[in-house]
Amino acid sequence: MDRSALPSVDRLLNTAALRRAQERHGRARVTDAVRAHLARLRADVDGAAPSELDVLASAIESALEAAARPSLRKVINLTGTVLHTNLGRAVLPQAAILALTAAAASPCNVEFDLDRGERGERDAHAEDLVRALTGAQAALVVNNNAAAVLLMLNTIAQRREVVVSRGELVEIGGQFRIPDIMARAGCRLREVGTTNRTHAHDYRDAITVRTGLLLKVHTSNYEVRGFTSSVNVEDVARIAHAHDRTMAVDLGSGTLLDMREWGLPYEPTVRATLDAGADLVTFSGDKLLGGPQCGIVAGRADLVERMRRNPLKRALRVDKLTLAALAEVLRLHLDPERLSQTLPTLRMLARTREQIAPVARRLADALAARLAPPYVVDVVECRSQIGSGALPVDVLPSVAVRIVSTASRRQRDRDVTRLHVLLRGLDVPILGRIEGHALLLDCRCLEDVDDALAALEGFTRAIP
Repeated sequence: MDRSALPSVDRLLNTAALRRAQERHGRARVTDAVRAHLARLRADVDGAAPSELDVLASAIESALEAAARPSLRKVINLTGTVLHTNLGRAVLPQAAILALTAAAASPCNVEFDLDRGERGERDAHAEDLVRALTGAQAALVVNNNAAAVLLMLNTIAQRREVVVSRGELVEIGGQFRIPDIMARAGCRLREVGTTNRTHAHDYRDAITVRTGLLLKVHTSNYEVRGFTSSVNVEDVARIAHAHDRTMAVDLGSGTLLDMREWGLPYEPTVRATLDAGADLVTFSGDKLLGGPQCGIVAGRADLVERMRRNPLKRALRVDKLTLAALAEVLRLHLDPERLSQTLPTLRMLARTREQIAPVARRLADALAARLAPPYVVDVVECRSQIGSGALPVDVLPSVAVRIVSTASRRQRDRDVTRLHVLLRGLDVPILGRIEGHALLLDCRCLEDVDDALAALEGFTRAIP
């Protein structure tokens, strides 16, 4: 086709579709989009370039709408992993969302002491709550637990040795490793024991004039079984204090309350770890705590104050939105009797099969009405996991919608994968997991089935 037949920029801008687009996106942005689209058509000498105004305008409007869609979008988590790192971990409770919104909408006293009328300390908004919940003398907040460990190591043991069991040299997601964080903190790693067995004398024998810290790392994202031994926090703390050294614990996914109260597996609490003798404990805010992404350090006041004065603290600090949300989540923990209703993370973890099954059946019925053979939909029992490195070998009984294809062996996996792609392509994507030639949509995290049914309104094709 003759590219000279393409309409002018002005003619396209005066179409109804692009007048609507200008109201939404502004004239300058739409004009740039029109020029770019026409330039691509002129450059594509082999393509069939449409010349109809309405067709061209509609294509440009669609491109503008696609570009305006946020890359960070709501998804429906049916993966079976409650604290899914790739999906933002903990879902905030409503109280935290309201506090966050209020802080975002106006100036607030994030670093201003209203009583004294002068600059204040931003950690104050969470510190008293952390102290009340953990028994710590002091606390501070940084942007994640890795930052908390980095700040602690750099403050307490820079240019000195840190004694750690070989069995606790943890790697977390994205290949971030304790030895790497230690190196960036300016510390020297002193490994003791072996991968599967470490004894008290290993710690004692490692202490020299160069030792700055004895560190225990809670292996929350893996478990070594079999012929093993490790030294508990109390004994390591006793060894450290006998040699006038600091003892710290990286608790990782740290919880403030004993999860067994809700029928969940035991995970060491921050209070219990401090009571056992740890001088400092670091833990995450967006895992079992159920709050926003942050890292919290709790422990001895003199050590926390040294960390607060470290220039790295400013580089790692959190903003007013995080502090507002965190404070509300901590307040919810002050009322443990109602926590399983008020904290979404705990509520989802504590759900029973009997509570999940009706949700799964409604979702299964909706999918069965939309899928043609060779797809078969049913409801099955399955296992969920806590996620984000918390209690890695413990699973939770759950219920899922299972979708399989009755096509040939070669084709069935393609059918299941294709269906998962289609569900991920919805306006509100639905994410499951492929397991054993089937797509499983684990309903543990689906508290409002109408949310998923609304997302499926855009899924009207009966395929294959």
